Amino acid sequence: MMTPELTALALSGLLQVVLFVLFAAPANLELGVKYTTSPRDMAPPRPLSARTGRMQRALNNGFEALILFTLAVVVVTLGGQSSALTQTCAWVFLAARALYIPAYWFGWSPWRSAIWGVGLLASITMIVAALL
Repeated sequence: MMTPELTALALSGLLQVVLFVLFAAPANLELGVKYTTSPRDMAPPRPLSARTGRMQRALNNGFEALILFTLAVVVVTLGGQSSALTQTCAWVFLAARALYIPAYWFGWSPWRSAIWGVGLLASITMIVAALL
């Protein structure tokens, strides 16, 4: 059976796939399949719309956030340090990433940054908790 931290990591990966679709579908419509299936040696024929550009930035940020969260889950899991705190942090991270998508989509400022910070703090807390 998977630990809660590993379950949150798996769900975070699936959420990233959803985010990819939220970016890729409109990007293909806006830029055209000829460009999006090309090697992209040239600049796009036109800029992305504001919202599609936001989804692209959210997607990239999601990959960056997953690196630290994955590290936290691996340290907690392999170190046998799962606790109520690390489990809560894992679910907080997942919730923050889920909220980050509409926050970026709708341009919620400064809430998008605050939500990002909550996810970052959850990952850092997990790592520190595993070390103590």
